[in-house]
Amino acid sequence: MQFGQLKRRDFISALGGALAWPIAAGAQQPSPTPRVGVIMNPAADDPEGKARLTAFVQGLQQSGWTDGRNVRIDTRWAGANAADIRRHVAELVALTPAAILATGSAVTGPLVQATHSVPIVFVLVPDPVGAGFVDSLARPAGNATGFLSFEYGLSGKWLTILKEIAPSVTRAGVIRDPAITAGIGQFAAIQSVAPLVGTEVNAINVRDASEIERAVAAFAGSSNGGLIVTGSGLAFVHRNLLVTLAAQHKLPAVYWDRTPVIGGGLISYGTDQIDQYRRAAGYVDRILKGEKPADLPVQAPTKYELVINLKAAKALGLAVPPTLLARADEVIE
Repeated sequence: MQFGQLKRRDFISALGGALAWPIAAGAQQPSPTPRVGVIMNPAADDPEGKARLTAFVQGLQQSGWTDGRNVRIDTRWAGANAADIRRHVAELVALTPAAILATGSAVTGPLVQATHSVPIVFVLVPDPVGAGFVDSLARPAGNATGFLSFEYGLSGKWLTILKEIAPSVTRAGVIRDPAITAGIGQFAAIQSVAPLVGTEVNAINVRDASEIERAVAAFAGSSNGGLIVTGSGLAFVHRNLLVTLAAQHKLPAVYWDRTPVIGGGLISYGTDQIDQYRRAAGYVDRILKGEKPADLPVQAPTKYELVINLKAAKALGLAVPPTLLARADEVIE
């Protein structure tokens, strides 16, 4: 009788240990590596796009996150193609990453429509409140937050800078993407300044390369014209074409970013856009550590840069005013 009881007790004890073992083993399993999605508006072979992604990855590394070790970074390149953006959004949302980095309004818009749960950190977005991405800059409230590319008041300065470097300009063609809220807002800000500087402004809506070529050629058919290239994913992707067309048609042009000026454009006034990717890495780090986008305020730029290309000015027959040169952060000889 005692032997049978002993056997039963041993069996129950052994069974209990066997049942407990997988539970304990499961508790010791490492946590799954968090994913971070990235959607870049440029094409995959764009050197400036690669530099921006590198800044983001390095920013994560400085916070202790290394791709392939304790985080997995899934990157998609859209080339400013709306269909590709939607496809990449669906792919990344389906992976349920810990966060997604979104470049520009054209990417952020489809993302906030596709998910209300995956945290989104956007960069290079001029008007996230007007676009409906966040409730307010101080209190985003939803699953998105990020960094402003600039404030609309900056857009009006592009026109005054155009008049300063090319006083003969009486018509300004404003190249914009009409499909995003920022395209409307930037043009409105420029339009509000136009009467003060005696300049007529015309919106030039662009969607692809062929349309840009036709629109710029048509605008250049009349004299005393100049261009203002507003910020958008399309403008970034087609920046080399825009610089070429401005030179071909002898149109002084002001750009939203220094990149086209480095590539031969005349003048730019805007933010350090690569810095936005470094700062975005800090927000992604905080989200990976448990903070919520709703609690992270949208941040405005802290510095603007004026860049002038003297070679481009000479080709256009322009003498850059000394007062403008004195204000420049960078002068390209």
